[in-house]
Amino acid sequence: MPVLRLIFLWHQHQPFYKDLVTGEYRLPWVRLHALKDYYGMVKLLDEFPNIHQNFNLVPSLITQIQDYVAGTAQDPFLNVAAKPANDLTQKERLFALQYLFQANPVNVIGRYPRYRELYERYREHGFSPEKAERYFLARDFTDLQVLSQMAWFDEFFLEDKEVATLIRKERNYSLDDQTFVIARERELLAKVLPAYAGAAKKGSIEISATPFYHPILPLVCDTNAGAISAPGLPVPQNRFRHPEDAREQLLRALTLHQQVFGVRPQGIWPSEGSVSEEVLAIAHGLGIKWMATDEGVLGRSAGVFFARDGNGRLPADLARRLYSVHRYENGATSMHLVFRDHTISDLIGFVYSGMNPAEAAEHLLRNIKEAAQPVLAQGRDAVVSIILDGENAWEYYPKSGREFLRRFYDAVQREPGLESLTIAETIARDRNISPLRSLVPGSWINANFNVWVGPPEDNRAWDYLYHAREFYAQNSARASEAARKLAFEEILIAEGSDWNWWYGPEHHSANDRDFDELYRKHLSNVYQALGAMPPDSLAQPITAGEVRPEFAPQTAYIHPRITGDKIRYFEWMGAAMFRADQRAGAMHGKQFLLDSVYAGIDSEYVYGRLDFAGAVPDIECDLVVNLEAWAIGETHPRRALRLDAKVEERKLVEWKVDGREELSVALRQVSPKQQQQEARVALLRSFEFRLPLAWLLASPMSPQSQQKPMVTTIAPTRQVKLRFSLWHNRLPVDALPVEGWIELELLSEAEMGAGM
Repeated sequence: MPVLRLIFLWHQHQPFYKDLVTGEYRLPWVRLHALKDYYGMVKLLDEFPNIHQNFNLVPSLITQIQDYVAGTAQDPFLNVAAKPANDLTQKERLFALQYLFQANPVNVIGRYPRYRELYERYREHGFSPEKAERYFLARDFTDLQVLSQMAWFDEFFLEDKEVATLIRKERNYSLDDQTFVIARERELLAKVLPAYAGAAKKGSIEISATPFYHPILPLVCDTNAGAISAPGLPVPQNRFRHPEDAREQLLRALTLHQQVFGVRPQGIWPSEGSVSEEVLAIAHGLGIKWMATDEGVLGRSAGVFFARDGNGRLPADLARRLYSVHRYENGATSMHLVFRDHTISDLIGFVYSGMNPAEAAEHLLRNIKEAAQPVLAQGRDAVVSIILDGENAWEYYPKSGREFLRRFYDAVQREPGLESLTIAETIARDRNISPLRSLVPGSWINANFNVWVGPPEDNRAWDYLYHAREFYAQNSARASEAARKLAFEEILIAEGSDWNWWYGPEHHSANDRDFDELYRKHLSNVYQALGAMPPDSLAQPITAGEVRPEFAPQTAYIHPRITGDKIRYFEWMGAAMFRADQRAGAMHGKQFLLDSVYAGIDSEYVYGRLDFAGAVPDIECDLVVNLEAWAIGETHPRRALRLDAKVEERKLVEWKVDGREELSVALRQVSPKQQQQEARVALLRSFEFRLPLAWLLASPMSPQSQQKPMVTTIAPTRQVKLRFSLWHNRLPVDALPVEGWIELELLSEAEMGAGM
């Protein structure tokens, strides 16, 4: 019987945050993710002995973890978290407010009531450290210092008796508590790398590597490779071409893995899945047996496009191409290649976090089986490769997604004819390896390198790197061995992909300027190490500036007509507005279908409007609005409603409101007159609705108001919260806001007009 072989490769990576000259870590993410994700992801497999997986550990991540374990990492974030609150300077207090809330507000901060309380206080002052600082007492800072660290503790670490006791305490932490948490961090960090070594030794995982500082190897070999993948793409003024650096990055990676884990890796996940024939030749020369990349690279190399049907399935011939191990052979170079299923991998990264864990696990298993079925039906074994970040997705899941993973792993173990294997195990068992004679250069993102080269910011960064590399070549021979070694190390660091990830139009984070400054600092260190002044250009930012999601609160009552025609701009003036940031976050691949949302109230209704990123999507979908009414002093919503509108062929087919049986309505069952009197929903160029506030047991009448309330039984309420989402094939594919809610204060018209 044919077998379905499932490959999971979790890619564990953080940029190199350390300044080699000062020894300081610019950002804390190595430490925090090592506390939360890296340990738990591999430790979880102890519960599932038949689940074998690949973990890809970037060498520069490994060395940074080692630095923290040794106690030699100088981390200003950790220093501020560890310092007694009474001793914090004003500058440190502002630093704490700016950086200790940098976590998912729902699943990390929101998990701890006191942390959430402090976050809300900070948010109420516009996320401005300067405005909020006066409202935080010493005891508030102590609680913030303790909780901002424990919130990142892994689920396994939370089971520790002393840690659990501290969490139950919830607030009013002491200096002893603070000291305990900081000391425990180092103990927990020391468990991470041994956990991987132990799992590899017993055969439950295969550890693969990435070039040392995570460079895009094809571009390090030749920046003109960007124009091969994307003809017409602007390339840097100065052609960077250093295949010897690419080889050095790979060789160092293999050597470090041998030292840390006692085994030389057989395989490589090249940074961002970036491959070229030149890179394969270098890797082959170093004894690497396999590499992995994305289906898009295979498609371009084979001259096909992996087009799926409405259910996400490939036709039989394309499924057979994708769901197999390939062997590239060209001259003296040979390499086994596996290609990730882009669609299924992205479901884990972007979709399942919005679903019930049991339903998500069942959907994932069914998806994998259905995807492979056309291959199995031909009597051939199928190999489905799922490859994604092993850290970034889990902040969007409750409790780091452990329930979802446990349910899925358990289902895989019990599924007949399904094997979860390492890549080396899969290659050894595969009977149908497919030949591949040529390879088009590309990455996992659109099978090109456009994220890292082409836009002005990216090309300027490459030009600065070119000049630093040329300066090194011309001047290093005259420098001491130590200076020469430091300068070259800084060049290798600057070749990393992470700097250009944040340049250009694609990605954005609250730390954009930190990345920009750190990149220019690495290049400046090259010149300084060789006894020269850095060029003035490195003193100027490369990034054009931050782009943040736009948000504005409601400032006046609104009374829009509900027609779905967004040209009536003035009718929505005064509404709360939230606009998506389409450079939102570290993960690439999120599908943006929604552009902005508007919401507001008047004395009787709550109104909402959703604008799309382009035309109304030409797919069968559901537009969902979740609404919650919150009463003063209560910890749970007084009433929660769900407006669900079904769309087919870009037209509204039906809608209903769930949350209370007598409120459920269907468009076909409600007369126009009834709609006008109560609820109304419309879709044209935008999606718009209005619902009676009474359905939410809500009223804008303030306690001081002398007016008679509409409904005498309505309890005093503080706000209505709204969240919009678009669902396709019963999966949430986009939402606004991505995190949290739009909040409408239930004020009278006079109070709102007065800006209260």
